[in-house]
Amino acid sequence: MKKLALAVFVAGSVAGCATVHQSDLDAWVGMPVEALDTQSFFITLPMTRKVTASGIEVRNYANTAVQLDCDDAAFSTVSPNGTRIRTHGSSACSGSTVGCNNIFYIKEGKVLEYAPTGMCMTDARVRPQRRYLDMVGK
Repeated sequence: MKKLALAVFVAGSVAGCATVHQSDLDAWVGMPVEALDTQSFFITLPMTRKVTASGIEVRNYANTAVQLDCDDAAFSTVSPNGTRIRTHGSSACSGSTVGCNNIFYIKEGKVLEYAPTGMCMTDARVRPQRRYLDMVGK
């Protein structure tokens, strides 16, 4: 029960800190896909790409990790004369993926929408970068 209460407290605390700002999402609308290809945060994340039947490219820059929760049970027995020790143990683990899927919808070389999904936060680090705009002379 204590583990459950702690997990609920931690999850609530993390969720309270994770904030997605609409202005960060709007900054990508209409940007050339090249700005996304050169953005220094997103290029560090694994990316998957799909194209819908209507030609919309969907990219997911996954910023996730596997969280393991393990319970260990161990005990030892000592022989009556104290010369032998036997240890018995077992572990039970469960895992889950936590984090943010940074999903971009792209058509004709322009970003239509940025839709972070999961436990996400946005700030200036996920916006299009001035460096790109300077490289293309904008």
